[in-house]
Amino acid sequence: MEALTIFLSKSLLGWLAIQVCLALVFLLYLHLSRKNSLPDEQLPKTAVILCLRGADPFLSECLRSLLTQNYPQYNLKLVVDSQTDPAWQIAHDTIHQLGATNVEINYLRVIRHNCSLKCSALLQVFAELDDSYEVVAFVDADTVVHPNWLRELVSPLANSKIGATTGNRWYVPTGKYWGSVVRYSGNVSTVVQMFLFGIPWGGTLAIKTEVMRQTGMLDMWGKVLNEDLMMHKVLKKHGMQIKFVPSLMMLNCEESDLLGLIDHLKRLFLYSRLYHPQWIAIVGDVISSILFPTITIVLLLVSLWGEQWQTAALLFRAYSIYTLGLLLLMLTLEIGVKPVILAQGQPVAKLSVGTIFKMLLAIPLTQWVYGLALISSLLRSTVKWRGAIYRVQGPWNIRLVEYQAYDFLDQPIDSKISL
Repeated sequence: MEALTIFLSKSLLGWLAIQVCLALVFLLYLHLSRKNSLPDEQLPKTAVILCLRGADPFLSECLRSLLTQNYPQYNLKLVVDSQTDPAWQIAHDTIHQLGATNVEINYLRVIRHNCSLKCSALLQVFAELDDSYEVVAFVDADTVVHPNWLRELVSPLANSKIGATTGNRWYVPTGKYWGSVVRYSGNVSTVVQMFLFGIPWGGTLAIKTEVMRQTGMLDMWGKVLNEDLMMHKVLKKHGMQIKFVPSLMMLNCEESDLLGLIDHLKRLFLYSRLYHPQWIAIVGDVISSILFPTITIVLLLVSLWGEQWQTAALLFRAYSIYTLGLLLLMLTLEIGVKPVILAQGQPVAKLSVGTIFKMLLAIPLTQWVYGLALISSLLRSTVKWRGAIYRVQGPWNIRLVEYQAYDFLDQPIDSKISL
């Protein structure tokens, strides 16, 4: 018992030290990197692709921000799942209100049964894209961008070694649901991890059209469930890199309840298992972040029950230092990302004492929720996303087994809840 206690204490503190170092590397990159913004005449013609199924909480704001970019030549390509989809009317209303002419809206005409609906929509756009478009940018409906978003995303592609550019999402810690706080807590770690592994985020992503065609990525999209995680491996194989653009940390103000978050995490872990180039490292990270603290809590309770006060004191001290260290790390990253969010003209969260205390309580809850989601993802062979159900028998063996058009009745009661 004593040897296990010492091992757990050292493991917790050692893992905390590693997380601190990795977070500092991320923060240094965030603040030391210089913006690279090309003049208008050097910016390539770009297609911005947005695929829609369901009306996301801030869809209208997302569309408005995409249609008013400070960029000389670009067109927004919208693909809505069906004409009865609630997003269809919102998109038409927003386009009409702005009087926008740099946009094309279509519904998904061909539903492929061996890839995701999003991949079907992306392939539909690419099939109709003419050669004048040198770059394509991808964005998600939960992303409200700033006026220079596209300029900052595309400019680094002038470097021949860079095949794609990406940003990442940053949630607010002030949500009213526990799922929102847990999602924020987990995402803090995920952002650092994606930066270190060079993993792109499809919510803010740009890639050269010639790269898409040369690498055969379009053919791959015709038989996969996720479009962005595999990009790192594909581009690396062709001698190109993915650049993370620090100014593109995009604020997400949507809410999430715990059940919805668990379903979301199950999908993410499954996508990672299928396509993430460092899946084993993710498993190791989850085990270190979840198993050690959980075992420590269990042994602490056992020690208290057995009146082993010295052992209990050592375990309590180690766990307290670890948990408070994670809280301070979260606050440091929140403060570090704050200038980026402010520079975009977005509001930043005000951290009250109550919010900070809730963040502290969310740390062990995050560990258990993520652990549950990881285990569940290992046991599942089907995926349900916004009413569509897929059977998964391997990374390249996907089957859409149930589909129906998204309906107004499928929308959450709380309009700020993520779909």
